Amino acid sequence: MLRKKSTSVRNTHDVHRDSEYVLDVQDLVVHYELEDETVEAVNGISFKLKKGETIGLVGETGAGKTSTALAILNMLPNPPGVIKNGAIFVEGRDILKMKPNELERVRGKDISIIFQDPMTSLNPVMTVGEQIAESILLHENVSKSEAFERAKQMLETVGIPGSRAIEYPHQFSGGMKQRVVIAIALACSPRCLLADEPTTALDVTIQAQVLDMMNELKDRFGTSLVMITHDLGVIASICDTVAVMYAGRIVEYGTLEDVFNHPLHPYTEGLFNSLPRISQKGDKLKPIPGLMPDPTKLPVGCAFEPRCKYATEACRNKRIESRQMGETHYVLCDAYDDPAFHIDMKRGGEDE
Repeated sequence: MLRKKSTSVRNTHDVHRDSEYVLDVQDLVVHYELEDETVEAVNGISFKLKKGETIGLVGETGAGKTSTALAILNMLPNPPGVIKNGAIFVEGRDILKMKPNELERVRGKDISIIFQDPMTSLNPVMTVGEQIAESILLHENVSKSEAFERAKQMLETVGIPGSRAIEYPHQFSGGMKQRVVIAIALACSPRCLLADEPTTALDVTIQAQVLDMMNELKDRFGTSLVMITHDLGVIASICDTVAVMYAGRIVEYGTLEDVFNHPLHPYTEGLFNSLPRISQKGDKLKPIPGLMPDPTKLPVGCAFEPRCKYATEACRNKRIESRQMGETHYVLCDAYDDPAFHIDMKRGGEDE
């Protein structure tokens, strides 16, 4: 699945899609074309999502996660954002072929998004009830009064009294604002929901409440979810499948059990080793050395090579392709050409 050969956007439009997938992203490439340079934000990623499933896109800031989400909604700022290659199917329909009026009908109804900063996601001069009702009016054949009543019901659904629908965003706490944003995203029961760092601005206790609520609502509405985060704890609590992103590519892909219990990529190993462990209170953390490469000057070979303790000369010289290591487990690493190579992740607080 992850080794699909690149084709032009025009050619991929006509491929017959399997309707069992709510979301099907194929070989997506996103660039930001500036006057003096080009930022290669997303560099050929593919994944599929069935009804009710949750996939986690995890990686450092700058890995290309948010650009992926914006591309899925065909909301990249253009210029400078350009989808150079790929196909994106929502319910079997190609987002990239839709006209603006078609996109307006799909966004919010079939696919919706929760942005990471509720402070900038809400209109400060509209009541929260009006903002939820606005989406309902756009997609449903109801009156304004009916839409507002449904908005109050959605507030109740996310744990906010319906009577607060007449209040403005500044009258809500950060956690409450995020609940309002979630209510807006779920107002029309979308088949697919993108959540872009939905708990980043929240404290730990509120974060747990929001995640529990999203899990409950996902089950209630049968919604498929793309969870975008840098937090492995969030991934563990909500996701079925994990895609680890680095420098615009998926470097490891598998079920939650695959990636958490049997990590295969050195970058995934580094992410886990950088986490604190209760049983090792006196030990120093093990951060990944170095920085993510400049996306305007990506190397020919493995982008992680300068930070990788297993790197060889071969890693620098050719584009690395994904390889299947199990029924559902893929890794972007040529070190596995050596049958003796393995990553020995000792669990349970033991030293490596």
